[in-house]
Amino acid sequence: MNTPNEVTVEVAYALADEQLIIPIKVEDGTTAEEAIIASGIMTKFPEIDLSINKVGIFGKLTKLDTKLRHLDRVEIYRTLIADPKEVRKQRAADGKIMKKGGGDLAV
Repeated sequence: MNTPNEVTVEVAYALADEQLIIPIKVEDGTTAEEAIIASGIMTKFPEIDLSINKVGIFGKLTKLDTKLRHLDRVEIYRTLIADPKEVRKQRAADGKIMKKGGGDLAV
């Protein structure tokens, strides 16, 4: 049970093949950054760098100094390996090549 000045929050981080959600109790008024540090998640995932990784609460980007509310889930986002816009452009370009007869489709 929480004391009057305590809230329960979760800190989450996921890789392609692994995810970890850590529920912790923190003082009311704790920031997202303070909760991340208190969770110990950066020990398990040393690649997390709060000066690089973006964070959010329930899928919405937020700042590290955002004060948390009871039952918030702080999510640490990985950096993108590829730019989604470039990937879409490449897929579109590949599709155009296929339509011009460069594919193996039987007609």
